Amino acid sequence: MVLPRGRRRFLPSVAVVLLTVTSIAGCATPSDPASGVTGTESAPTAAPPGPDVLPGPDDARPRTLVEFEAQRVQWGSCDGFATDGSALDTALQCGRVLVPLDYGDPAGPLASLALSRSPASGPAIGSMLVNPGGPGASGLSTATVARGTAVADRLDVIGFDPRGIGASVPAVRCDTAAEFDAERADDDVDTSPAGIAETESENKAYAQRCADRNDPVLLAHMSSEDVARDMDLMRTALGDPALTYLGFSYGTRLGYTYAELFPDRVRAMVLDGALDPAADVSAETVAQGAGFQTVFDAFARDCAARSDCPLGTVPDDAVARFRALVDPLIGAPVPADDDRTLSYDDAITGVQQALYTEQLWEPLRRGLTELASGRGTELLALADFYNQRQPDGTYTNSNDAFTAVRCVDDPRILDRARTGAVDREFRAAAPFLDDGRGAGDAPLDSCAFWPVPTRADPGPLQITGLPPTVVVSTTADPATPYEAGVALARQLGAALVTFEGDQHTASFAGVACVDDAVTDYLVDLTVPPPGLRCP
Repeated sequence: MVLPRGRRRFLPSVAVVLLTVTSIAGCATPSDPASGVTGTESAPTAAPPGPDVLPGPDDARPRTLVEFEAQRVQWGSCDGFATDGSALDTALQCGRVLVPLDYGDPAGPLASLALSRSPASGPAIGSMLVNPGGPGASGLSTATVARGTAVADRLDVIGFDPRGIGASVPAVRCDTAAEFDAERADDDVDTSPAGIAETESENKAYAQRCADRNDPVLLAHMSSEDVARDMDLMRTALGDPALTYLGFSYGTRLGYTYAELFPDRVRAMVLDGALDPAADVSAETVAQGAGFQTVFDAFARDCAARSDCPLGTVPDDAVARFRALVDPLIGAPVPADDDRTLSYDDAITGVQQALYTEQLWEPLRRGLTELASGRGTELLALADFYNQRQPDGTYTNSNDAFTAVRCVDDPRILDRARTGAVDREFRAAAPFLDDGRGAGDAPLDSCAFWPVPTRADPGPLQITGLPPTVVVSTTADPATPYEAGVALARQLGAALVTFEGDQHTASFAGVACVDDAVTDYLVDLTVPPPGLRCP
């Protein structure tokens, strides 16, 4: 099974990242026009508390939920808030909201959550929170997601780093950069009893490092329920009587969890690239493999129409030709720039990154062509982008936070027979990701050894009193299957917008049919017509 530690099952939505790629080594978010500060709020005059500031034991601080709800965000400069080595859009403002790590103990340890704001360019009707997915992704840059639309004209768009993530304090950290580099170099493909024991030992050691290097209260409260409660405090700190929310990928889980907890506090909610609350975690993994296979096949067909396609001109042969390119990397990485090498694990990660959006198919073609000649610079750059490796060799904490969230959110698989069955089903669903070494067994992942209990409670949603909501689902989404969106819409009683495409998420990605429907709903609460399909 690919990605043996289960640390990389969902990526931040690249439809939100809006990559502009000339050379993959230059991946960046495009600059957006500055947004003016209008409406009832004035431009900020003082900087908010700095990124490393939490109240000391003798400082005045909220100690009851009523006191937390009385906060108001102090907007200021975003200097020091970006954690990925980039600079946030200069028109954004940043601030902080304090929340209790444990809502059962409001007087206990605190977290300081980082927020960003793109002020409405016209008369504001309120704010809209946006989450890009992950889990583990910083959301500060997503405050620009709706630029140029009526959403940005009428709503202050708010990005945020969830608890434990990015510029929020404290942040989950498990691995050093050197330890993560070593993990990326480890292929973990041996499915013999000895190989499985070795991988499980590594997964257990990773879980122990997380236990040793983080506050157990933080680890125990990284759940989607905790973040949904944080979102309600953000809502009050923004002065909004009800929540307007746009969630992508894993961010849909935050949305439907909020709806379960506070249905009467929802104004509008768009969930794009949905997770199914009732889905079995094993079936979810296999379905994602099938989704990636569908998009790989689409990439292969597109590539085959080009005379220089590294997978040849016969799409049916693409899987075999792809495996012939990547399998030799097992135990034998190839050179890349800067005296680095491309491992098998990184090659697979880079390919999966590129399959999230057609914007990255050209870099993927270049990377596979380069690999055929014995070099790995392009694929390594894709893998670095996925893993949030910075030019100085450091990493954001997105991978560690991913694991911390999933291990408390999801049921844990403790039965090795079940892991073996999932491995077999995954290989069958995604043959382009099958290294041919499956033996019917697979290791337990890090969550099996996690130091705090899971809070998983899967099952269909049963919500009363929720106003109309919208779910957007893409027919060939590689990461979140279309059927999951159909199921979530049914459970919420939501309007379903179907996008006929092969990318991960669609809102504000330049699809006019989707954007118009989502915009009309978020601004005017006009629900899309039943059965809306967008080509």
